[in-house]
Amino acid sequence: MEIRQLRHFMAVVEEGGFTAAARAELIVQSALSTSVRNLERELGADLFDRTGRRVVLTEAGRALLPQARALLAGAVAAKEAVAAVAGLATGRVSIGTIQTLTCVDLPAELAAFHREFPGVQVSVKDATVGELTEALRAGELDLAYLAPDGPGLPDGLSAFATWHEELVLITAPGHPLAAAGRTLVRDLADEAFIDFRAGTGLESAVRRLAAHCRLERRITCDVTQIRLLVDLVRAGIGVAFVPRPIGEEAGLPCVRIRQPEPGRTVVLAGRAPRPRNPAAVALLDHLTGAAPAGAGRRGGRRPDAG
Repeated sequence: MEIRQLRHFMAVVEEGGFTAAARAELIVQSALSTSVRNLERELGADLFDRTGRRVVLTEAGRALLPQARALLAGAVAAKEAVAAVAGLATGRVSIGTIQTLTCVDLPAELAAFHREFPGVQVSVKDATVGELTEALRAGELDLAYLAPDGPGLPDGLSAFATWHEELVLITAPGHPLAAAGRTLVRDLADEAFIDFRAGTGLESAVRRLAAHCRLERRITCDVTQIRLLVDLVRAGIGVAFVPRPIGEEAGLPCVRIRQPEPGRTVVLAGRAPRPRNPAAVALLDHLTGAAPAGAGRRGGRRPDAG
């Protein structure tokens, strides 16, 4: 049983199919399918039920899943140990992010990190807060930007830097609220809303705000891509709560909400107390020193070693 075969098996699980898994692994689908078939032949059991439109794990596949994760994590740890000796001439770091991250220019910061450590491969994943949290706890991610749906993080995770983001209501140009520039949450009962996907930090913050103000929103559309949400608002289908930079970048009216002023907390999180992966430590040190003045950062200074 080879590490490569286990990686291909996990790719099918995470991507939901062989075609998407082959794209993620940058190989042709026939090669990935052969790799998984060879693994099944070696283990003496089918790992996937391929009879439906979507491949699903068999009982044998479900039994292999935690073991495959552990073996792959061990292989990564071995590579990280070698990378530490090599002084980060090579290595790999995985970081997750919410799709609506605005407090940090992540592409720019990763580009600067790449210039400093060109041999380190960076893997970036955007997902819901719950998915990112589980990936951190399972060791599949080293770091992640989260917007927690609560006052703290789960056991075993630490917040290395914290930001507070202002939420505003974006509307189509010419909307009556755009001229006013500000409104109260209780005055939005007759508005049609466009909502972001459930489980995201933005959706959680908006849901808490509506519940606090006893606002029953009339949701006409929910989406999974923030750009689509902005385009739908621009088209006049509804209004939406977003972090202010998203509305300003889109050029849409940003209506300030009074009483209460809505916001959300974003944290850069990882496994406590500090990553063991040297590449992740280097990226953490870079990111915790990268937030610009005025970004609302709290606790964003470089953490003490150890």
